[in-house]
Formats: sequence, structure tokens, C-alpha cells
Amino acid sequence: MSLPLSQLFRLGSYAVKQHFKGGKYPLVLMLEPLFRCNLACAGCGKIDYPDPILNQRLSYDQCMEAIDECGAPAVSIAGGEPLLHKDMPRIVEGFLKKKKFVILCTNALLMKKKIDDYKPDPGFTWSIHLDGDKGMHDHAVCQDGVYDVAYEAIELAKAKGFRVQVNCTVFEGASSERLAGFFDTMQEMGVEITISPGYAYERAADQDHFLNRQKTRQFFRDVFKRGDGGKAWTFTNSPLFLDFLAGNQTYECTPWSMPLRTVFGWQKPCYLIGEGYVSSFKELMEGTEWDKYGVGKYEKCADCMVHCGFEGTAATDALRHPLKILSVGRKGIRTDGPMAPDIDLSHQRPTEDVHSSHVERELAKIKLANPTASKHVVAAL
Repeated sequence: MSLPLSQLFRLGSYAVKQHFKGGKYPLVLMLEPLFRCNLACAGCGKIDYPDPILNQRLSYDQCMEAIDECGAPAVSIAGGEPLLHKDMPRIVEGFLKKKKFVILCTNALLMKKKIDDYKPDPGFTWSIHLDGDKGMHDHAVCQDGVYDVAYEAIELAKAKGFRVQVNCTVFEGASSERLAGFFDTMQEMGVEITISPGYAYERAADQDHFLNRQKTRQFFRDVFKRGDGGKAWTFTNSPLFLDFLAGNQTYECTPWSMPLRTVFGWQKPCYLIGEGYVSSFKELMEGTEWDKYGVGKYEKCADCMVHCGFEGTAATDALRHPLKILSVGRKGIRTDGPMAPDIDLSHQRPTEDVHSSHVERELAKIKLANPTASKHVVAAL
């Protein structure tokens, strides 16, 4: 399965046009219209906010304003669990009417109940969270039986004519053999795979099971080796991003390529690090000190190899060196030999713990806007 030609042409045309205009530009709007979730995964940094924040929602109008502001050709809707948002069918329809490519990310627990609220469309994709096979995934989400529900949801969505992909995050301790077997299962089902190593969110309950960069590169070499350099499986990721995961490319991140809009506002500097929030995309782009962030620049970024930071870099590399991406796509990912030099970490600035101040400011805003909720806000503070 691959993107429809119309979508490929639209995304490609946008990227080429923006590339030759120069400057920074977004590829995908990352949208978190709520933080509330019906799972409590240990590796998640979004679910332990106080209830007054978990009860917040971006409205339909705010979601449409976000895509209009940034102008990205695609939007990935996550959370939290977006199917908990009562206006989600209308939000998806609104993006599709704007000719945007829409990826709706879900843990699938509500899909059977909600799926008829959506219609198959060439521009719409269900992205179902599955971090490997049954044992791997249920362990990652800290609840038994979730894999089986997600598997059935994939079958149901495909039977109804929807495009489906799985979003797979890899953590410390994962088995390359089992992950390759999971990829085989998804390939047999005709499902594409979005793959990424996990990121150690500041507020994640479990800080001990995130891969560092060296372990990431060796792990993905071991995985791709089991699948003919990755050619045995169909990924949504760029071949050059996969090549980067296997240690064959030295990339700096482009955090502006996938900007994040949440209930707090536009998150600085990227989807993974909350170093401040601003009210407009323009302010995000013009007011963020981009040179302060990234691997080798900031301690929080040291182990990051996540797709939302590096897919944009891979896309730019492909535009500059089209023969390189064609070669990697044809030959597959190299899984032996020397790795590309990694970025020097010796001059990175130390971590600044600023996250709690954002929470306090948001709770204060909620208290002012809704005095009847003040007792809950005081308790949360």
C-alpha cells in the first residue's frame, strides 16, 4: 500500500516549492486537541496533568485555525486519545474539506464504537498505536488485551475500506527478532508501518526504558537485517530516515517541520519538548531560538532520533540528493560496516526544568476563566 498519486503529488509539490523558496517550513501539523486518554502508559508524558487541564479541549474552530496558520499539507491528530473528543468527526471532515492529508492516531479502544462516524477517503488514514506484538504492546501500554482490540480494529477498518497504518514506538529492552516478526504480520495484513524510537518525556512515569542513540542505531540495524534491509516491509517513513535510524546518516533535527498545537498553544520548540508556548504559529517560527535546540546543543535532545524531529531533515536531504534516496530505496538499509559519525555532545547546554511553570500558568488561566472550577485548580496546584 502507498499514498494515492494525488496525495504524493500534492505533498511533493508543496515540499519542492517551499524548499526553493528557502527558509523554515512545516511538513505536518502535529495536533493534540486534548491530553485526556483511556490508557495510562508508563512511557507517556501527557496523561499525568491535573484534571482541569485533562478536561480542556481545542474547539473545531481552533483546530481549523491551526492548519490555516501553519499551512502544512498534512495533519497528524494525536493526544491523549482523540476519539474521546466529541467533535473529532467534524474536525477530520473539516481538514479533508481543506484538502489536507489527515492521520488520526488512536489506541483503538474506541474504534469499534466510533468507526461509523467516519467515512473512507483517499486523504484519511487511521494510525493505530501498536508497539510490537501482543506481549510487547500490552507491556508498553500497561494493560492486557489492548493488542487484541487494536488487531480487531485494523481488520474492521480495512473491511470498511479505510486506509490503515500502525504507529510503532520502540523502547529499551525490545527484541529485534520479535519486532521483525510483528512487521511480518503487519505486512501480511497489508498495513504500513510508522516506526520511531521513543523519547524520554520529562513527565513520563518510566524514565528507564528509552533507547540512547548508540543503542537505537544498532537495534535498527538488527531489525532491518531480518527484513532484507527493511525492503520486506512497507513503511510510511522516508528511506533516508530509516537509514538514519540504522546509523548511516548524520542528521541534525528540523524541529519546525512538525510543529505542535496543543490546549496550551503552539509548543516551543517541537512536538517533544515543552520549553514554552505561544499563541500563534508566526510567533513560534519567529520567536523561537532554534539554534539553542537539537542534538549537541541541548541536553534534553541528546538521545533523540524521533521521526518528528528528523523526517524533515531526511525530506530536505532527499530534495537535495534525489539519487541518494533512490539508491537507499532500491538497495535497502545498510546493516553492517562503519556507522556515520555521530554529533559531538561535549558542548551541549544543560537541561532547564521549565515544564511545571507551564502547568501552573495554564491552571491559573482556567481558574480565571471558570471560577466554579477554582477548588479543583487549587487542589491541583
